[in-house]
Amino acid sequence: MAGLQNGAPTPQDITVHSASRVLEVSFSDGASFRIPFELMRVYSPSAEVAGHGPGQEVLQTGKREVTLSGLEPVGNYAIQPAFSDGHDSGIYSWDYLYFLGSQQDKLWADYNARLQAAGVERDAPMPEKAGSSCGHH
Repeated sequence: MAGLQNGAPTPQDITVHSASRVLEVSFSDGASFRIPFELMRVYSPSAEVAGHGPGQEVLQTGKREVTLSGLEPVGNYAIQPAFSDGHDSGIYSWDYLYFLGSQQDKLWADYNARLQAAGVERDAPMPEKAGSSCGHH
C-alpha cells in the first residue's frame, strides 16, 4: 500500500461534503469520485479494521451516519481522516482512495454480502470491544 506507482493518478482536489457525508476526490487522470464516509470507514485500511491479514477483517456496522471530524495530509501520498466515532488510525493512500472510488459498487456488494453472512444489520451498533483491539483468541 505504501509507495505510489509512477504515473499513478494523484488527487487534484479533495472536498469534504459534511451534509451529504461524502469525500469528493478529483484525480489527475480526469476521474472524479464521491466516496461515502461510511464506505471509507467500513473499508478503513487500519489494522483495527483490516486486521493483520486475509480473514482477519473486523466487520464494521452502524457506520451509516459517521462523519469526518478531521482530515490530515500524510506526506504527499495519503490522507488520514478522523471519523466522528473516534476512529482515526487509517492511512488512505491516493491509490487506495482511487480503488475505493472506482470500485464502490463492488465494495458495497461485498459489504452487504459480509453483513448477510454474519447475520448482522448494517445499522447494528458495533459490539463493545473486550480488551485490546488486537487480542488473539
